[in-house]
Amino acid sequence: MERAYIGVGGNLGDRVAYLEGACAALEASEQIELLARSRTYETAPVGPPGQGPYLNAVVCLETSLEPRALLERLQTIETAAGRVRGHVRNAPRTIDLDILLYGDWKLDEEGLSVPHPRMHERGFVLEPLAEVAPQLLHPVLGETIAALAERVRDPDAVWLFAESR
Repeated sequence: MERAYIGVGGNLGDRVAYLEGACAALEASEQIELLARSRTYETAPVGPPGQGPYLNAVVCLETSLEPRALLERLQTIETAAGRVRGHVRNAPRTIDLDILLYGDWKLDEEGLSVPHPRMHERGFVLEPLAEVAPQLLHPVLGETIAALAERVRDPDAVWLFAESR
C-alpha cells in the first residue's frame, strides 16, 4: 500500500455536489482507503478569464494501485461527473482530480508527473494539503508542505468555503 494525496476541485455546476461526489467515489473505490480529507476552500480561478471561483480540497488515501492505474481511476471518476477535457489549459470544469504526491515517488511520464509539477506554486493545493499533512516533505524540494504553503499564502485567493467574505 502506498499513501497518496489527491487534489479535488471544480468550478462548474453544483460545486459542492461534485466535490462530495468525487470524494464518495474515491471512498467507494476498490484498492483505495480514504484516510483524511481537508476542509473545503474557495479559491480564485487560475486560467482563462470569466471563470467563477473554485472549490478545492485534498484527500489522503492509501492504495494498492500503481500511479498510472490510480490516474486512470481518477479520470474515470471525472468522466462520470461530466468532466469534459478540452484543449484549453485550466479551463472551467465540473471536477478535477490530481495526484499531488504518491509516497516519495518521482515520476515524469507522458500525462503523469509526480509530485505534481506546479503544486508548490499553488495556494489552492497547498492550503488544504497543509491541513492534512503539514510536516510532510516535498520529495523533490525537501521542504515541508507547511513551509511551502506559508510562502504562497494569499487570503484574497484562497479562503475557507464557510467563511463570509
